This record gives sequence, C-alpha cells and structure tokens, in this order.
Amino acid sequence: MLPFQSVGKTLIILGILIIAIGVIFYIAPRFPIFEKIPGNFLWRKGPVTVYFPLGICLLVSIILTLLFSLWGKR
Repeated sequence: MLPFQSVGKTLIILGILIIAIGVIFYIAPRFPIFEKIPGNFLWRKGPVTVYFPLGICLLVSIILTLLFSLWGKR
C-alpha cells in the first residue's frame, strides 16, 4: 500500500469516528440515563455551573478498552 493510501484510510476512519461521536453527543441529552450515572459531578455557584462527567468518562474508557482489546486480537 502506498503511503498516501494509508494516510487516506486513517483520515477516513478518524472522520467516521468524529461523526459517530458527534451523533452520540447530539442524541445523548434525550436519554436521561446519561445524567444519572454515578460519578458525574455538578457544581453550581451563582451564574457559574461546572459539570465534570467522571462517570461517563470511566464508562467510555471501559467500553473502548474492551473494543480495542477485542480488535487487537484479530
């Protein structure tokens, strides 16, 4: 495979991943289960609101670890 073909393939895969992540972020607020995951921190003080989704980050990390470990065993 030529070097430009591998770069092109990588860019296509990254583009598809970015679109998939965008769709998930667009659809996620419609499902309240994402707000109820333990470990998500919400801090409000006056007009300032800070939201840190630690629980969702851990969940996504576990899912991606499983997917990549299964993908790497091919």
